[in-house]
Amino acid sequence: MRFLPTVEQSDFARTLHGLLGASDVPAAVRAWSAGDHGPGRAIWSRLAGTGLFALAADEAYGDLGALGLLPVELALGFVELGRAGMPGPVVETAAAAVLLSELARAGEGGPAKRFLPGLLAGGDLATLTLPGGGPYALDADASAYCFTVSAAGELRVAGGASGGGAGGGPGWGAGGGTGGASGGGAGGGPGWGAGGGTGGASGGGAGGGGGADAGAAAGGPLRSTDPARRLFAPAADGELLASGPRVLAAAGTALAWARLLTAAQCLGVGEALLADTVRYVKQRTQFGTPIGGFQAVKHRLADTLLGLEFARPLVWAAALGLAPREIAAAKLAAGEAAYAAAMTALQLHGAVGYTEELDLSLWLRKARPLRDAWGSPSACRAAVLQERVRER
Repeated sequence: MRFLPTVEQSDFARTLHGLLGASDVPAAVRAWSAGDHGPGRAIWSRLAGTGLFALAADEAYGDLGALGLLPVELALGFVELGRAGMPGPVVETAAAAVLLSELARAGEGGPAKRFLPGLLAGGDLATLTLPGGGPYALDADASAYCFTVSAAGELRVAGGASGGGAGGGPGWGAGGGTGGASGGGAGGGPGWGAGGGTGGASGGGAGGGGGADAGAAAGGPLRSTDPARRLFAPAADGELLASGPRVLAAAGTALAWARLLTAAQCLGVGEALLADTVRYVKQRTQFGTPIGGFQAVKHRLADTLLGLEFARPLVWAAALGLAPREIAAAKLAAGEAAYAAAMTALQLHGAVGYTEELDLSLWLRKARPLRDAWGSPSACRAAVLQERVRER
């Protein structure tokens, strides 16, 4: 089994790294948190121009822009998205493309022909909720489509940003405002839509941001640890696209891909946090010497690096095999490694790590929500154990 990327795969990753590095992603993240999606959408369009989202659709739809289902290339790309801190429903859009492709393979080609062109070209963003993936839709206010698969096997779609407008589209309940963490929502309240609630949220879910609060009850976004991850409760209605066992099977595949790509994002976030911390400890001095020379600091950084490096081959193995157990193991390892990197970064930066002005805070806030998104640590452990039990 090969865990090193090919020359072409490495070139693709470098292309994304260069594109994102030249795009001032931190400014786009702050704007996204405030409800201004313009800078983030501009970067999104450039990413789509590299063919990133076209890697999440079956090559049978090449006439619609698809390049084929290529999980390794996608995983490499999503590591770079995590490293850069890219905002928006990137995982959800890719998983929606996988869902539509799998449905088309099973004989339900109508939804793929209808929605894939916009998703692959980058013109449309999508969010979705799946059985086993959590109840909330990430960034529904910025998405053209909100796909929902119920436990009964019904796939429905509701209009998002392009269908609902500032007062809250049909994809996420009544009155869903568009205000972000630092701006008043269009539906009222200090940044959380109609109800305005300020209750915290740190549990699992598709968006990786947690339990309902007053804002969610009123139809606005939930408050998340990461203000750039805006979570909405999807409406129960919407246009029925397909139903039955084929939908549930396709949803299971899409869930696995979402978990894999989130693991890749976690790896990138952890690497960015570690690199930033290493730079900082070389500059900060105590007793006339850089703190990076202290043994305790070296050990903490080495432990963080080991966690990330042990997670990396699990992510590549999961991308190569797409086995549910391997994907769950990769998500568990990468999520915990990213969270550990965040804890290390905060401890070694000290109080400055808390400041809003420091870009480090953008990655610190992503680590825990991504660890829980599309499979919390407990859910991933359970998935691994279930596979072991079946083998016996």
